[in-house]
Amino acid sequence: MGALDEGHYNVVIENGVKLGGLGEEAKESIIAIEDAVKVLLEGLGEDINREGLRKTPLRVAKALREGTRGYKQNVKDIVQDALFPEVGVENGIGQAGGAGGLVLVRDLDLFSLCESCLLPFQVKCHVGYIPSGQRVVGLSKLSRVADIFAKRLQEPQRLADEICSALEHGIKPTGVAVVLECSHIHFPDFELAFLDSNHESWAKAVVGSGSGSFEKDDSVAWLDFFSLLRRRDVSLEDIRSRTVVQDSWCATRSHPRLGLGSGPSSTMASAVASILRSLGQDPSRKELTGTPTRFVNWLGNFKRSNLEMKLNGFSAVPKTIRPGIINYKEQVRSEINLSLWSLCEHHLLPFYGIVHIGYISSEEAGAISRTLLQSIVHFHGFKLQVQERLSRQIAETVSPVLGGDVMVVVEANHTCMIARGIEKFGSNTATIAVLGRFSSDPVARSEFLQSIPSYVFVDVFRLMNAKEMMNFKKESNSNERRSFIKQSSFFPSMLNLTVETWDHVRSNRFLETGETKISYLKLYSRTLKTKSSSSSSSSNGVGA
Repeated sequence: MGALDEGHYNVVIENGVKLGGLGEEAKESIIAIEDAVKVLLEGLGEDINREGLRKTPLRVAKALREGTRGYKQNVKDIVQDALFPEVGVENGIGQAGGAGGLVLVRDLDLFSLCESCLLPFQVKCHVGYIPSGQRVVGLSKLSRVADIFAKRLQEPQRLADEICSALEHGIKPTGVAVVLECSHIHFPDFELAFLDSNHESWAKAVVGSGSGSFEKDDSVAWLDFFSLLRRRDVSLEDIRSRTVVQDSWCATRSHPRLGLGSGPSSTMASAVASILRSLGQDPSRKELTGTPTRFVNWLGNFKRSNLEMKLNGFSAVPKTIRPGIINYKEQVRSEINLSLWSLCEHHLLPFYGIVHIGYISSEEAGAISRTLLQSIVHFHGFKLQVQERLSRQIAETVSPVLGGDVMVVVEANHTCMIARGIEKFGSNTATIAVLGRFSSDPVARSEFLQSIPSYVFVDVFRLMNAKEMMNFKKESNSNERRSFIKQSSFFPSMLNLTVETWDHVRSNRFLETGETKISYLKLYSRTLKTKSSSSSSSSNGVGA
């Protein structure tokens, strides 16, 4: 145990808390997980001492312990002091207030760890109960009880059943109903990612559980529940059907490929089993017997290799890098919505999103193959990465192919933002890499950014420094300035419209393809512009 003082805990971590304050059991658990993570990193061919990975074992250990803290929490401790008397109709006819009326808490955002692959999945939780005994429970306790069972290794139906059972025994109501909308990231296999451009990125399941008044699926109490829920995409039929199949829920169950060879995979699988034991779980439990192998199979997608990206033989845009802005014979072209899959090297948690690539070429030049650009994105994505480095690497790789004038925008969702106690659901990170004339031409940057669907436009003048502004005024002709100023004056009115448009588009789940989304975005933007124009013209005389 001497390592406790020298190698593991004699440091201050990111939030300034010394791990030396942990109990002995917690210290031993973290040390064991750290050692296992080092085995995994070495199995991927990584240098565990390089900058960026040095603290990864500790960060992973903390994240896993946070994601499974529910095993050490007790529902009784949360509920027992949160039951409050509330007089209502108890023996009379009907239901009223705290004594019998349905109480529904909607849209609780949770995350849990899939017991089949150890990847986090997102949960939208809806909890309802009918009080009895003239007492109600504090509303925040419903969320805390649900979170206790979410912070365990889970699968959707069992999670719903455990939340329902705990509330039934904890508050003894007339009935409890729980509905969960679960989304599991469906990471493509490395080889399949290059072959399947229409990969379905999410596996989704709607499950429910009921007790007391909700025990029977045809109970009228369920009708009240879904009437109050007011969700068109979730219905009583979803709960009645019970169609969730575990194999289709977690994609790793249907991909038995081993990408690391039997030797390293066996060692790495043993390391994952050690992690499970350090979290207080039995790897031989029926639900966990295949988990170490499945996790290692998935992790093998990101094995470090010395393969080079061979771009010889591909037709490229002539490399004609010139200072200044683009001329009338050239145009800004773009390839948008290239799919991205990667793994955060700081926490070994996936991040995913889309990549947009802009470049400058002459009107006569042919377009570059989208397949080639997508392959470049995958080549750099399927590695241990950070988004900033990934953006730069993509830009540097496509630059020779696209003529040197390149702009890359990466928009990604990071599961580490929900799976480490931070729980920033819905957050998104955007990064930009700029090469060639894009770095000095704000008009070109503006034109490319406007081609990105759902992009929140910003007044480019506010992003220009003084030198860029002087160059713009000096080098651009009057027509170019007039066009740019016209566009820029349009940006402030579009700022709120584009955010509202995007929220509207995201709420429609049938908009899965990029082309459909773009068409719908344009149609809905015109509607919003018309509304904005009619409301603003009377005040300032300027239409949206």
